[in-house]
Amino acid sequence: MDEYQKLDRRIQKWIFKQGWPDLREIQKKAVDPVLSGNTDVLISATTAAGKTEAFFLPAMTAVANQEEGFGILYLSPLKALINDQYRRLDILCDMMEMPVTPWHGDAPQGLKNRARKTPSGILLITPESLEAMLIKHAGWCRQAFAHTQYIVIDEFHAFIGTERGQQLLSLLNRLEHMLGRMGNPIPRVALSATLGNLESVPASLRPNGTMSCVTITNSQSQATLKMQVKGYRDPIDLKPNDPRTPAEYRICEELYTLCRGGSHLVFANSRQRTEAIAARLSDFSESAVVPNEFFPHHGSLSRELREGLESRLQKDTLPTTAICTMTLELGIDIGKVNSVIQVTAPHSVSSLRQRMGRSGRRGGPAILRMLIAENELKAESSPNDKLRMELVQSMAMIRLLIADKWFEPADTTQFHFSTLVHQVLATVAQWGGIRADQLFALLCRQGPFQQISASQFMSLLRHLGGKDCITQLGSGELVLGVEGERLVNQYTFYAVFKTPDEFRVVNGAKTIGQLPVDAMILPNQHIIFAGRRWKVIDVDTDSKVIYVEKTKGGKPPKFGGEGLGIHDLVRKEMLSIYKSGDYRISTASGMVDYADTEAKELFREGVEFFERAELRKRSVIEQEGHAYIFPWRGDKIVNTLSAILLMKGFRASHFAGVIEVQKTTSDSVISSLRSVLHSGLPSDSELAETVPEKHIEKFDELLPEDLLTEGFGRRMFDVDGTEDWLLTALE
Repeated sequence: MDEYQKLDRRIQKWIFKQGWPDLREIQKKAVDPVLSGNTDVLISATTAAGKTEAFFLPAMTAVANQEEGFGILYLSPLKALINDQYRRLDILCDMMEMPVTPWHGDAPQGLKNRARKTPSGILLITPESLEAMLIKHAGWCRQAFAHTQYIVIDEFHAFIGTERGQQLLSLLNRLEHMLGRMGNPIPRVALSATLGNLESVPASLRPNGTMSCVTITNSQSQATLKMQVKGYRDPIDLKPNDPRTPAEYRICEELYTLCRGGSHLVFANSRQRTEAIAARLSDFSESAVVPNEFFPHHGSLSRELREGLESRLQKDTLPTTAICTMTLELGIDIGKVNSVIQVTAPHSVSSLRQRMGRSGRRGGPAILRMLIAENELKAESSPNDKLRMELVQSMAMIRLLIADKWFEPADTTQFHFSTLVHQVLATVAQWGGIRADQLFALLCRQGPFQQISASQFMSLLRHLGGKDCITQLGSGELVLGVEGERLVNQYTFYAVFKTPDEFRVVNGAKTIGQLPVDAMILPNQHIIFAGRRWKVIDVDTDSKVIYVEKTKGGKPPKFGGEGLGIHDLVRKEMLSIYKSGDYRISTASGMVDYADTEAKELFREGVEFFERAELRKRSVIEQEGHAYIFPWRGDKIVNTLSAILLMKGFRASHFAGVIEVQKTTSDSVISSLRSVLHSGLPSDSELAETVPEKHIEKFDELLPEDLLTEGFGRRMFDVDGTEDWLLTALE
């Protein structure tokens, strides 16, 4: 109990009131390094292991007597997480007489006004709101954060290697620079349940390495997992009065049976599928004349609907199943649900890890189910269907997670030029004027953009000058130009990610959510939205409002931006499973089988085709006059091979890691790839030059063509990995 005694007496009293017999393992381990105040700390532990308290209990002890300025700055990727932490900290902060302020666009104005007047205690904020503070109220920030003792980043894995992560790390560097703390930095604490390559994470937490980092993990994880994969054969070419049932309908019947009467999370991967499943389950409830327990949850729904569902899950008084996308993957406290169900293969192993951690009630086992549909086979079915690729990808991810305890490390090799443009404009706006060498030192040499050279940086500045985004004064200082002022003064500037134009969806006087402009909604169309069926009465393009009324029928509208890349190791594990003909997991007590009868049969079909096509020893096969390449590698290598073939005049496309080369022979493809290997592969940038549309990120349009091409090439292609694969596959 030594660690317990080091905490503030009021915190000890709070722990006693919680009925805790003792601190948890990671909470004990965190007390000394957090209290020391002279090291960064990385706390990586399973969901519900007590990470939040592991930081806050000693940190609040350290700042207990601080009267001026924010003692703790908490940064979160989600407003919902901020609201959740505010709720969780409220009683403890009240006992400590320590203000806690949630700060984002939807936070209560009264709390923000109080903090503006007398900043103190704990500030809970998103990177975007912190950006706005630094640009608009730099003087106030210098005062408010002058005595900050800790910066804590929740769900740190959601930031590493992303645009928002680069912005966040840049913001922290700019904050320390403004406070004169570069030589005496503020300790940073990162919390996450899903960090691959732990030893490399401290470099992502503080790229300039000016403070050491202590890593804390829990060794006593004894979670029990129950898991099942169920397979479904989806009939194709259904005719009217066909007695066969679509797989999606059977999956919904299974969900209704499994979930009714309990609390569950169903991850459907896309917003479109989320809406379709939620509506079907609601229909089942209506047909059975029972209360509906099934509700959708995704980013396009109104805050009121999302928070209402979160609150219903938290209260645990009514049976509730959320059909959701990634929005309920992060650590919003919704209580422990009975089970997690994955419909279709997950995006990644790390995503599966996050989702699995949401299950397990009152010390019971975590329950994970996967419901995977594969198309019924015909002679002309694609090799993907014949291999049962979605099922085997799901099995590969399960094996990597459970047997190897592996999940994807963040990609920290990207340039992030678009985010650098944003940070150049933001930093110039914050200071009013700053020299180019100071800017490079702050953002690149000492900041997170360490991949970027001085020559690339100067090329970017010259281009921004040519676009009137920045101007150089006679003194040498850079200030915002006319276009730069226009951009920075837009309320959408503070986010580094794109925020597409959206229509509000309105029923009567109630807004039920937003749809992107490209969803193409027409009057009299029947749509599914918020898990309900609607008829579009009118579309007001000037006000960007879609008016709807309740109806029958309808399909969910298409939402954008739901594709994510697959890692090399996932596809290599798939190949290993095909070669062994065995998907089971080896444990101390023997081989564990987790597939139902139909999944077993589908798997057997996939392995039989793998052997029949001789894919054990071949990487290229022919079918129906087309050639198919099986690299068994991640999407970057698949992209590279596809781009090379297109450059050589082939018609190539890829899906789920398999490249289809139309109207050609395997010999022709192999011969062409051998010639490329012999003459030398094109570079990432040369491949990127062949892609007509390279504007992906928000400020890509402000980049010079060479940097745009270089950044796109590094993001999409892997020439070295492709060359290694070719040397092995074509020998």
